[in-house]
Amino acid sequence: MILKNPFRNKTRSALSIIGIAIGIATIVALGLITAGMEDSVQTSFNQGGAEITVTNSTNIGGSSGLLDMSLISDLKNISNVSDAVGQLSVSESAQSYSQSSRPMMQTRVYGFDDSKLNLIGIKDVNGSIYKNNSYDAIVGVGYSELNNVSIGDNFTFLGHDFKITGIYETGSIMTDNGVYVSLDTLQNISDTDKVSSILVKTSESTNDTIVSNEIKDKNENLSTLTSEEMSSILDDVTGILNTASLAISGLAIIVGGIGVINTMVMTVYERTKEIGVLKSIGWKSKKVLVMIMGETLVLTTLSGIIGSIFGILIAEIGVRLIGTDGFSLVYTPGTFILAFGITIIVGIIGGVYPAYKASKLAPTEALRYE
Repeated sequence: MILKNPFRNKTRSALSIIGIAIGIATIVALGLITAGMEDSVQTSFNQGGAEITVTNSTNIGGSSGLLDMSLISDLKNISNVSDAVGQLSVSESAQSYSQSSRPMMQTRVYGFDDSKLNLIGIKDVNGSIYKNNSYDAIVGVGYSELNNVSIGDNFTFLGHDFKITGIYETGSIMTDNGVYVSLDTLQNISDTDKVSSILVKTSESTNDTIVSNEIKDKNENLSTLTSEEMSSILDDVTGILNTASLAISGLAIIVGGIGVINTMVMTVYERTKEIGVLKSIGWKSKKVLVMIMGETLVLTTLSGIIGSIFGILIAEIGVRLIGTDGFSLVYTPGTFILAFGITIIVGIIGGVYPAYKASKLAPTEALRYE
């Protein structure tokens, strides 16, 4: 009876299930995305790359925002700095691939010393790494999938042809969507002898904040960002998503609870005579209460299952439509425990009053009901 009764009025039950499932789907989708972001961030900081990024604080993005190469040697001389390497970042809006007739999205190309790629987490490359002063390039697996390019393809950047010689994967969404070429080559074609930023590797067991402050003390025009600060920023972003998920959870409880109460009250109202018959043949009030509560939990549990399935589909389709190929969703038990915890809470809240009302019906009064 518990499994059958909730679906006597299919339209009413379907509307209740949909109302709850929408909230559950949102909770699951946000949970998968947030867990994926946290995993990507953790992967980035476990690569063993540079701990401090140094930029020009006077005019970021402009030509005067570039840094002199001589600063690299100065930074290497700072205590507890084990290595430093310059990186040039250049973008071009009109980029085209010789083997594809469709227009490509704007891509940022990074110039980097081929012997220092480990400082950005690039350790294994499928194919070969570019050489200094060459017109070869390596691309991340995310960029390769997004733009449908592979080893051997050519592309034009700033009027020069580059050949893709390797594809790498680090597990970091930011790095895996990049394009890297020789620093000397990119400086030549962009007509500069400077770099956009300098990546600093510190010695083991070193307090990166102390080194960061020392760098800024030596040159007030420099701005630094440590891995801990970047982690804090990304934690704030995931924190916002978690807060949004909790807010949606609360809203789902309120809206879902009201919907279930309405459905079950109407169900009890329509089955007054039936409940009277059950009580007249010996059913105890407790048994009636358990039946109505069971029917409520059947509705909400089904809502949780449907909502979880749609949440997974929404997240998977959304990631593919946005094109974040270097980003993957992470399925954790906590996401689904939260989702089904919400459905149980909704079921309990929505079923208590109707169940109590049904259990208190007097058999003689119920049998008179038409």
